[in-house]
Amino acid sequence: MLPRKILHLDLDAFYCAVEELRDPTLKGKTFAVGGRPDQRGVVASCSYPARRLGVRSAMPMSQAVRLCPELLIVSAHFSEYHTVSAHVMAILNNLTPLVEQISIDEAFLDVSLLRDDAERIARGLQAQINRQCGLPASLGVASNKLVAKIANNLGKAGARGDLPPNAIKVIPPGTEAVFLAPLPTRELWGVGPKTAEALARLGIHTIGDIARWPQGDLVRRFGKHGAELAERARGLDDRPVEPESESKSVSNETTFAQDIADSATLQRTLRTLSDKVGRRLRKVGLQGTTVKLKLRWSDFTTLTRQVTLPHATHHDEEIYQSVLDLFQRVWIVGRPVRLLGVGVSGFEQEARQLGLWEQPKVKAEQSSLESALDKLRDRFGDRVIQRGSDLLDEDL
Repeated sequence: MLPRKILHLDLDAFYCAVEELRDPTLKGKTFAVGGRPDQRGVVASCSYPARRLGVRSAMPMSQAVRLCPELLIVSAHFSEYHTVSAHVMAILNNLTPLVEQISIDEAFLDVSLLRDDAERIARGLQAQINRQCGLPASLGVASNKLVAKIANNLGKAGARGDLPPNAIKVIPPGTEAVFLAPLPTRELWGVGPKTAEALARLGIHTIGDIARWPQGDLVRRFGKHGAELAERARGLDDRPVEPESESKSVSNETTFAQDIADSATLQRTLRTLSDKVGRRLRKVGLQGTTVKLKLRWSDFTTLTRQVTLPHATHHDEEIYQSVLDLFQRVWIVGRPVRLLGVGVSGFEQEARQLGLWEQPKVKAEQSSLESALDKLRDRFGDRVIQRGSDLLDEDL
């Protein structure tokens, strides 16, 4: 049986790359995409010049500015990111139907049925994304997902200078274990800080050390996870590329500039978030049965609650009423809230937009209204039409 040809694609500093398309003067600049430092903003993405100075994604923006006082802060444009991502994913799906989208800027591809060798396919794909989308893209090429992902990580890490990596790293079939052997254990999927510490106490510091360790002892010490570690350390991974896992959930959340204890403001926030989630679901043709609430108190304690509906939905009102009920069950009156989030998951296997004649009259009218509002917002922006209650809310 011939080895598979698996590609792992990662769009380099994706949000920043899109912002550079929007504003070419940002190219080569030290900038970050995210929220304002005086409003508890975080770094969603940062340019490579900013990374050289220690700025990292998920870092509080206030810390990023302390590290890099000259840092330019650019507001995120998520609708644009989703549009550009869809363009890239369309290119991938035109190449092969076996595309597993992991996130907005990352995907696996199985190109085993294509005639060209894997490296040539990767270089052609990279050139096409560079040319048609104006985006840098790095790829790892290997016989399985595990090694392709690690190859891409190392290819990107090996880039020098202030330009995006736009790298390609190829691991020929049969060399997987040799490639992995000198890498630290933390590079291996399934090895987190605690497992790495436990391995280090045994004198295991590299992936090669794991591969040489008796598998039976790993199983005795780590159970089923030990057997998985032994296989992965030898570069073995037979997981298929699964297109149907492309979308697990659709969610939206907001962190308040100041902790909020006002019930009306919190409910307006849930309404706005529900509307955004509903719109995104309709845009990609999905309906879900599980509605989820995320709430973070002022002391950073975070809780999640969810409810399963008797039917799948993509309607703003149904999402809002479900998440509002969850909120009212857990919120302690007067207790300040730092963050709220709304999500929908549990998608139908073949979710689709029902025709109006297939729905009750109320649902038909609701769908018509939502469709009209979606078109207006797509054309003129999110704030072209707002609920009257939203006009009172300055926190979103």
